[in-house]
Amino acid sequence: MKLILKYQEGEDIEKVLKMYRQKMERSNLIKEVKKHQEYIKHSQNQRNTFIKARYKQFLKYSID
Repeated sequence: MKLILKYQEGEDIEKVLKMYRQKMERSNLIKEVKKHQEYIKHSQNQRNTFIKARYKQFLKYSID
């Protein structure tokens, strides 16, 4: 995946770096790289999803 930055010559480098960081965050590239650092079995992934859903439901009904 490529990130293309359009900037004008003579533009402040801090502003260009800020644009780069924002594009990186929006592209979810870092999240994708971290996701592929470790293999998670399909059954474990399903279990994690179930645990997260149960936790969200617990929060929803415990606050009321």
